Amino acid sequence: MASRRTSKIFLYTLAYTLLIIFAFIMLMPFVWMLLSTFKDQRELFEFPPKFLPKKFTVINYIEVFKTVPFVRYYLNSLLVTFTSVVLNLFSSSLAGFAFAKYRFKGREIIFKVILGAMMIPFPVTIIPLYIMVYNLGLVDSYFALIMTGSVSIFGTFLMRQFIINIPDDLLDAARIDGSSEFGTYVRIILPNLRAPLSALAVFSFMSTWNAFLWPLLVVNDDRHRTVQLGVQFFTQRYGDLIHLQITAAAMAIIPIIVLYLFLQRQFIQGITMTGLKG
Repeated sequence: MASRRTSKIFLYTLAYTLLIIFAFIMLMPFVWMLLSTFKDQRELFEFPPKFLPKKFTVINYIEVFKTVPFVRYYLNSLLVTFTSVVLNLFSSSLAGFAFAKYRFKGREIIFKVILGAMMIPFPVTIIPLYIMVYNLGLVDSYFALIMTGSVSIFGTFLMRQFIINIPDDLLDAARIDGSSEFGTYVRIILPNLRAPLSALAVFSFMSTWNAFLWPLLVVNDDRHRTVQLGVQFFTQRYGDLIHLQITAAAMAIIPIIVLYLFLQRQFIQGITMTGLKG
């Protein structure tokens, strides 16, 4: 009995030790990058390198904002990302509701075809997408940036997997009380989707915020540049200013870290609860 308890304690200790080591290895580059934003160019190249800056200063951030219109880039990214996330959550939950709770001819075939489209890499669809956007005269517009992130096959699949587990009795009770189908979706379905919607919001936010290739193709005007294009433009123009490049890169990832810190509980709950049931 004592030996079993000892072995269990040893295994738990080993598991937690390995987790701490892996977490340290994964987090250290981000921590080092954030601390480096408070160092000047000379301090970055000192040997041996120092982990903490000699003096914390925000001069690098001020220089980046002075050099390029990062405020404009931030506002563009926030507008595009927020709009894309809202449209993605709405379209995915509505489509997931239809596939989970409505019976119509060809439902399973259509759903399998949609899932099959997940196997098609995005670069394969870029050329037809660009031709469509160009023919519609939408190049250099917010709509061109928003459209690719406003729908998600993965989001539809995620919502369907969760909505399947919502009892049909709840929907029938709402219909008996005179609720319309859209009213049932708003009053019954959406309140029960907080966890998976939070998870999808994080995925969608990361995907749209970090998008680079598509904005690079459809944006030529500086007024519509996003943060990622701004970082690339800054790197090309000021390639010798390493301390400012690190600061610009850090500014691009800070919103994602903040969002995850606020929604980490819902994110983890959404992933575990949606599982892959049904």
